[in-house]
Amino acid sequence: MAHTLAPDLPKDGNFVANITHFARALRKAGLPVGPGRVADAIRAVEAAGFTSKPDFYWALHACFVSRPEHRAVFAQIFRLYWRNPKFLEHMMAILLPSMRGVQKERLAKPAERRAAQALLDGSEIDPPARRGPDGTQIEIEALMTFSAQERLKTLDFEQMSTEEMTAARKLLAEIKLPMRPLASRRSRAATAGRVADWRNTMRRAMRNGGEIRALARRKRKTRQPNLVALCDISGSMSAYSRAVLHFLHAASNAKGHGWADVHTFTFGTRLTNITRHLRQRDVDAALALAGAEAQDWQGGTRIGDCLHEFNRDWSRRLLGQGGVVLLISDGLDRDSGHNLAGEMERLRLSARKLIWLNPLLRWDGFAPKAHGIRAMLPHVDSLRAGHNIASLEALALALSQPEDIGEKARLMQMLHAQ
Repeated sequence: MAHTLAPDLPKDGNFVANITHFARALRKAGLPVGPGRVADAIRAVEAAGFTSKPDFYWALHACFVSRPEHRAVFAQIFRLYWRNPKFLEHMMAILLPSMRGVQKERLAKPAERRAAQALLDGSEIDPPARRGPDGTQIEIEALMTFSAQERLKTLDFEQMSTEEMTAARKLLAEIKLPMRPLASRRSRAATAGRVADWRNTMRRAMRNGGEIRALARRKRKTRQPNLVALCDISGSMSAYSRAVLHFLHAASNAKGHGWADVHTFTFGTRLTNITRHLRQRDVDAALALAGAEAQDWQGGTRIGDCLHEFNRDWSRRLLGQGGVVLLISDGLDRDSGHNLAGEMERLRLSARKLIWLNPLLRWDGFAPKAHGIRAMLPHVDSLRAGHNIASLEALALALSQPEDIGEKARLMQMLHAQ
């Protein structure tokens, strides 16, 4: 709480108005805050007092936060509203671009952009004038210098504002994952087939007095594989998991998506099958049902235990016909109770292809140092980033080209060098 609570609280004494405005900001940021909760918060502060900063924070937290995913937004809005007396200038610095020369631009923390937009909603913001060393004003013509859609595709899911995430969901729904059909052991009659159909040939010959005039032929049927997604919903993966679930919802409901079926599981401290929920046509209703089913959102991570449960109960029925597994996780396992490497090996042997999407690959200096990552890496067919829309679009390459391994080769070299 040291980074969240204020060094000094406002001393204007108008706490009812301040709490009301604070509640409006929470509502604009997506929290379900109504008049009843505002009244409860005022009464709670009157009962707890505000001489103790932790008591003040947790009194408001108890009244306004009802779901785990609301904690980050609440913490950021609380920090911006109650901590910094010049929070307006601070939020303008977050929302407005600035020319800083060679200085590295600070990225907004998770939920910070959404919190800033909620507090500044309806305010008129004029960007400060840019001036050169001699004091002359610099005017920049930015018309058609970049594409907003291209920028959105490369923006990290964790750094997106509410409006950006809404636009990103539309782009996620348009992503197609082409998958080549698999050759089946069954065959069907075909004029240009490569396999001779002796039974049909003899049947036709019997109609012609035993004379074989032409060979009947057959060719192998094709079938579509299953797509099985295992999505990590622990605290470190929360923002990415929500975006990927929107993508998987679109894949589950798209006509002619190229898959026999799409099965989705979430895991944190336990494995949860949310396949039937994602088949709801309405994405908001689908994710609401999935969130109610999975009770371990933003909790810990027990990858080994959850993979053991999947391998024991689900792998044979879902992967027995050559299914493709999409594993979305950062690989930061908190539990060493189960043999993670052994469970990954079993999962790889059960699947036609195992693709790992890891958002940590967005960092240039990423190295496989964590125990969970070191145990999982040798057993995947392809390793790719999964932190933005562009990385999910690149997933089509891993599916359409069997030889694609993504970043696995580079990280395996680093792993052997350690």
